[in-house]
Amino acid sequence: MVARFGAMLTAMVVVAVTTAGCGASPGHPAPAAGIPAAPAGPGGADPALTGTDVDAWLDGLLPAALDRTGIAGATVAVVHDGTIVTTRGYGYADTGNGGTGATPVDPDRHLFRMGSVSKLVTATAVLQLVQDGKLDLDADVETYLDFDLPRSYEPAVTLRHLLTHTAGFEERIAGLIGTEGSTVDLRKALVTDPPEQIYEPGTVPAYSNYSNALAGYIVERVSGTRFEEYVQRNVLDRAGMPSSTFEQPLPAALRDRMSKGYDTSSAPAAPFEIIGTPPPGAMSAPATDMARFMLAQLGEPVGFAPLLDRPTRELMQRPALDATSLGTLADGPRMTLGFFEEDRNGHRILGHGGDTTYFHSHLQIYPDDRAGIFLSLNSNGSGGLDSHELREAVVHGFADRYFPARAGQPSTGVDAATTATHAQLAAGTYESSRAMRSNFLTVAGLVGRTTVSVADGDRLRFEPGPLSDSPALYEEVAPWVWQEVGGQRTIAMRATDDRVEAISFDSAFTLLPVEPARASAIAVPVLALSTVVLLLTVLAWPVGAIVRRRLGGAPRERAGRTARILSRVAVAGTLLAFAGWVLSIGTIMSLRDVPGPALRGIQALQLVGLLGVLPAGVRLADDVRRHVGWRRIVGSGLILLALVGAGWFAVEFRLLAPSISY
Repeated sequence: MVARFGAMLTAMVVVAVTTAGCGASPGHPAPAAGIPAAPAGPGGADPALTGTDVDAWLDGLLPAALDRTGIAGATVAVVHDGTIVTTRGYGYADTGNGGTGATPVDPDRHLFRMGSVSKLVTATAVLQLVQDGKLDLDADVETYLDFDLPRSYEPAVTLRHLLTHTAGFEERIAGLIGTEGSTVDLRKALVTDPPEQIYEPGTVPAYSNYSNALAGYIVERVSGTRFEEYVQRNVLDRAGMPSSTFEQPLPAALRDRMSKGYDTSSAPAAPFEIIGTPPPGAMSAPATDMARFMLAQLGEPVGFAPLLDRPTRELMQRPALDATSLGTLADGPRMTLGFFEEDRNGHRILGHGGDTTYFHSHLQIYPDDRAGIFLSLNSNGSGGLDSHELREAVVHGFADRYFPARAGQPSTGVDAATTATHAQLAAGTYESSRAMRSNFLTVAGLVGRTTVSVADGDRLRFEPGPLSDSPALYEEVAPWVWQEVGGQRTIAMRATDDRVEAISFDSAFTLLPVEPARASAIAVPVLALSTVVLLLTVLAWPVGAIVRRRLGGAPRERAGRTARILSRVAVAGTLLAFAGWVLSIGTIMSLRDVPGPALRGIQALQLVGLLGVLPAGVRLADDVRRHVGWRRIVGSGLILLALVGAGWFAVEFRLLAPSISY
């Protein structure tokens, strides 16, 4: 559901987009540092996917990993050939830090929050109504809505766009996650300050909780049943998932079965999280139920009725957009109608990750191999990427152990001259398509940018690598398709004659070129230098007054006094505004709301600073006219430049935008 926004803006770098992101597939093809790789079986033979072997593998991996990372508990399920191979619990559902006894995780009993894995249930509900002829994947979704959708482009938004994260909406944070006592009103959440549409539908994969929430609301509208009730009866109950629910708070019968959520295993338990828009992330479920959901998605007999007929299930599980709208991005990983393509070792893998503030989950199915794995963690861990790295160590380790690489055709590659040209076009600075562009949170784009440079003449160096915190090297294996050197991650590019305009690095995530004016090389120095000058100016005021008083200097002349006072007010207003933005953005990224009046007050201070450019200019002109001395002229000039720089930054990064919705 979220990719752990926190610690100012830095959490948006990786787990965002994980992330989580919040739905991104695991990033590294190799096991995370300190986590053992999946060994081969005796004598080098591939291990058999049996309960005994899977249990032994998981027992050798997870307990030590939980202890090292400070993650309290984990729950796992594995399915194969129509059966549940194993369900396992590790660590604690309740650490006992609140004075109660510690409770080990029971995979059959304890519910974990699914985060964005919930989107798979929502997508299944949509496909059920498509199967019944009540919904059309390619019809304008406004046909099904009772409010106007925010649109900036002529092409209609369709359910196909909503389920593939290509409807073009910017990100929204407000109301994403609350605590018990928060009210949930799906329609109100969708119509109140909706996000702007910043991309043409179907063209830019940009992960969007809002899109999936819209799809869930359409299920509610068309079925005439509250979303939570519809999926309970038609998805969860039908698949034999009696302990799973989207209800918030939990039904009374399930409340004492809910695992606690933790920052780390030594921290106190967090309150139950309320997801403001349930369809994208509100599900709570035990591992056993998730095993049944995987079996249902694999078309195995489970529950009392199939979730989807075979043609509809296959429709849901194949790529949903092609080159008609995506261009050459279609040659890389794509979204199906709900799943991410997460292929590994030549095996087709469909999956989805999910995060709340404290729970982190991932589900993968192997449609051609009739297998699947699910993992959920109930803590963030001591390091910023602990939960992300542990999840990918498990799902990649599962693939490498039980579904190793098969012999395949060697890549034909691209001729050296062409790939060198493509590499030159790709070099530059990029930011995530999952962004906020219409309001003050545009400034978040300064964090988590990716630099792409040419290495060895025809390779590309990504810093950091996609869904990673370390650099990665890529080589072109087909026109505009690049593969990680020594790894399996694949990216695709879409280019014009003079530049790369998009890099798809995961099914619903894209890197877009940073506008030159917003490049870090320009914006950050301007902001830093302007702030330093203004801070030194404020510090100089009392120092100058004290020096004049002690040395018996003459008081400042009255000429130009009004301009000096107004420019001082502008300096103070700008600094107070910047301090307010830092505090507000930090609060928002920690998923806590900032009152609208407070944000308007900060904008008022910012506007005072911007308007102060005029009196600061008058002051400089007056100082030059009266020949007051080079020191004062230089000082006045620096103040003017600092106010201009701060004002430019405020305008360029929309700190003064009319909309303060976030």
